[in-house]
Amino acid sequence: MGKKRRILVRFTPPQILALGILAIILIGSVLLSLPAASSTGEPISYLDAFFMSTSAACVTGLSVLNAGVHFSLFGQIVILMLVQVGGLGFMTMATLIALVLRKRITLKERLLLQEAMNQGSVEGIVRLIRKVLTYALAIELAGAVLLAVRWAFDMPLGQAVYFGVFHSISIFNNAGFDLFSSLPGAQGSLMAYVNDAYVNIVVIGLMILGGIGFIVIADLLDFKRTRKLTLHSKVVLTATGLLILLGSVVVFIFEYTNPLTMQPLSLPGKIFAAFFQSATTRSTGMNTIDIESFRQATQFFVIILMFIGAAPGSAGGGIKITTFAILLGAVITMVRGKEDIVFFRKRLPEERIYKATTLTLASLILVVTGTMILSVLQDGPFIKMLFEVTSAFGTAGISLGLTPELTSPSKVLMAILMFVGRLGPLTLAYALTPKGTKELYRYPEGKITIG
Repeated sequence: MGKKRRILVRFTPPQILALGILAIILIGSVLLSLPAASSTGEPISYLDAFFMSTSAACVTGLSVLNAGVHFSLFGQIVILMLVQVGGLGFMTMATLIALVLRKRITLKERLLLQEAMNQGSVEGIVRLIRKVLTYALAIELAGAVLLAVRWAFDMPLGQAVYFGVFHSISIFNNAGFDLFSSLPGAQGSLMAYVNDAYVNIVVIGLMILGGIGFIVIADLLDFKRTRKLTLHSKVVLTATGLLILLGSVVVFIFEYTNPLTMQPLSLPGKIFAAFFQSATTRSTGMNTIDIESFRQATQFFVIILMFIGAAPGSAGGGIKITTFAILLGAVITMVRGKEDIVFFRKRLPEERIYKATTLTLASLILVVTGTMILSVLQDGPFIKMLFEVTSAFGTAGISLGLTPELTSPSKVLMAILMFVGRLGPLTLAYALTPKGTKELYRYPEGKITIG
């Protein structure tokens, strides 16, 4: 035990997080390649199993095989467990086991949790993890009950309960896997419920709660006692509301007259569809109308929303909504001729601005490079390539139909993008590079003309 602990100490928190996610993916791939995981009893190829395991553990939802058609009950449960562990984070689940066994959480483990939850310090980190587990299980249980009650009208009670549990966990953890393709005459995802107000409200609620992050949920539940919100929560809630509203308006306007998507719907149906697609593009992967039939302008706007992603501390991917808010704040500050980025009467430190800029540029380079490589490996329209790559990086899980047609090299590329997107480009960079030392001197300042 002591030897294992000494080996663990040699790795930095980012390295342990990367290795932990990779270990989960490999275990899941072995389980999904078993004959028992296949609906036909014939084992699926290891590459397909690896892709599906990566997609589930990275809570993406992109699928080369249909979870409801090609996998048995055992296979579906494996996917669900991968989604749950991937959504909450393997360190969170490890902490749960330690708490159940009444084991002490060491400083090294607290540093890992700090890295996993994107926190600034280890203070109160175990208390936050307890809240994360409690809130996640409570929200998933509530979502499962609400969905099962509705679906009990459409299918046998046992199946409705199973569907409720599976989809509640999948949606809250921003995974996007669904089982509806297994039903006779089903359209896939939630397209059959595009006009159903009840299902729309419950699912949108789960998507938003899963996308704002556990830190914000904890802050909101403590508001009655503290009577205040942190700056992080204020920025996340404001930016989330504005982006969902903006996305809804854009989808509503662009798709209103599209006969393949929203034109046949009633006005309430159009409004629900617009809000649903705006919320889901931020990382969930469900859809109530055919995104492949969207106009190209709408598809490109969806790419932007997927690139932005959800909030830090959530299961969602992308550059994160706070990063986007900081970049937007920097532009506004520069245009106004000010020096400091100020949100809610709080000045942001320069280090946050540098990190946001670095993360965005690294993510943009990754998406552009991934799109270029995929366009070499795969045939198809460029918009599909860009869409699929951004969906993989942003762990959004929405597809324009290209993923099931991927060649073997393309599957490997997309799996890498999903892994990097879930871990985060900066975390991966910290994991791959040696620990830096503080410089003892500074060079003289120089000036470069910009613009």
